[in-house]
Amino acid sequence: MTMTGNATFGGDGGVDSTYAWLRLAAAVLLSTLGGVGMWSVVVTLPAAQVQFAVDRGAASLPFTLTMFGFAAGGVLMGRFADRFGVIAPVVVGAVMLGIGYVAAGYAASLWQYALAQGVLIALFGCSATFGPLMADTSMWFTRRRGIAVSICASGNYIAGTVWPPIIQHAIEDFGWRQTHVGIGLFCIATMLPLALMLRRRTPAFAAGAGTHILRNGEGGLGMAPNILMTLLVIAGVCCCVAMSMPQVHIVAYCGDLGYGVARGAEMLSLMLGFGIISRLASGLIADRIGGLRTLMLGSVLQGSALVLYLMFNGLTSLYVISALFGLFQGGIIPSYAMIVREYFPAREVGTRVGLVLMATLLGMALGGWMSGAIFDLTGSYRAAFANGIGFNLINGAIAFTLLRRRSRRMAYA
Repeated sequence: MTMTGNATFGGDGGVDSTYAWLRLAAAVLLSTLGGVGMWSVVVTLPAAQVQFAVDRGAASLPFTLTMFGFAAGGVLMGRFADRFGVIAPVVVGAVMLGIGYVAAGYAASLWQYALAQGVLIALFGCSATFGPLMADTSMWFTRRRGIAVSICASGNYIAGTVWPPIIQHAIEDFGWRQTHVGIGLFCIATMLPLALMLRRRTPAFAAGAGTHILRNGEGGLGMAPNILMTLLVIAGVCCCVAMSMPQVHIVAYCGDLGYGVARGAEMLSLMLGFGIISRLASGLIADRIGGLRTLMLGSVLQGSALVLYLMFNGLTSLYVISALFGLFQGGIIPSYAMIVREYFPAREVGTRVGLVLMATLLGMALGGWMSGAIFDLTGSYRAAFANGIGFNLINGAIAFTLLRRRSRRMAYA
C-alpha cells in the first residue's frame, strides 16, 4: 500500500505531524487529570478511617479495589478503544470519574466508598487515561514513537506529584467529602473539552499491521502472537515484583534502620522524580534501539540497583541508590507499549497494551505483599531484596530470549 499526502505522514493531521504532538499534549493532560483516581484514595485514607470508624486494614480496602479496578479497566478500556477509537473510553472515563467522586463524597458506609472508588473511579474512570492513551499515542508516531509514548506514560507520574498536596490541602480546608465532590466536577469540566482533541481516528497507516507482523500470522520473533503475549505478561509481572520492593517498602525500611520514616518518604519522592526523567530518556533510547533492547537495558539496570540496596544501607548511600533506582526503572513500563506496537497489529494494540499493564499492576500488588510477608518471616528486608533480584532475573531472561530470537531471524532474513 502506498502512503502519500498529509493524511499519513507529516502535514497537518497525520503521523508525526504537528497535530500528533498537540494530540500528545492533550493525552498527557488527560492522563495527569485522570490520574487523580490512583492517588486520592491514598491521601484520603486517614480521614476515611476516622469517618467510618474502622481499623487501618479495613480502611485500606478502597486502595486494594482501586488497584484491581485500574488493572482490569486497562484491558476493558483498551478493547473499547480498539473498536471505537480512543475518544470513546476517555469520554466514558471522564464521566465515570465525575459520577464516582460525587458518589464517594456522599457514601454512607465504607463499602459504598470502596465500591465507588474501585468500580466507578478506577475500573471505568482513570483506567481510560493510561493504557488506552499510550496505545493511541504509539499509532500517531513512527520516527519519535519511543519518546512520544514515554511522554504520555509520564502523565501518571506527574499526577502522583501534583495531586496529593492539592488534595491534602483541600481536605484540611473543606473536608474529604466536599473535596471528592469538587474533584468529580473538576474532572468533567476539564477532561471532556480535552477529549475533543482526540476525535480524529487513527491514520490509515496506523490501522495496518505492526512493524514486524508477517503474513503467515507469526511476528518478527517467529512465534505465535499469544505465546509472545504470554511471555510479555510474565515479564511484566516479574519486573514489577522487583520494582515494588523499594517503592512500597523504602519508607518502612528507613524506619527499621533508625533513619525515620520522613527520610524514607524523601527517598520515595526522589525515586519518583527521577522516574519521570527515566521515562523521557528511555523514550529517546527506544527510538534508537527499539522496545526490546530498551526493556533489556532497563531490566539490567534495575537489577543492578537492587544489588546495590543489598550492599549498602548508609543514609547517604540510600539516597543515591534510590535516585539511581528511579532513573533505571522508569523506562521499563513504556517499553512494553513499544514492543506491542512493533509486534502486533495496530487494531489489537489497545487490548494488548492493557493486558501487559494489568500484569505490571498485579506484579506491583504481588511484590508489595510478598516483600512484607518475607520480612515477617525473616525479620529483615535483605531476603526481600534478594527475592526482587530473582524476579528481575526472570524478566531479564525473557527479554534476552526474545532478543536472541529477533537477532537470529534477522540474520536468516
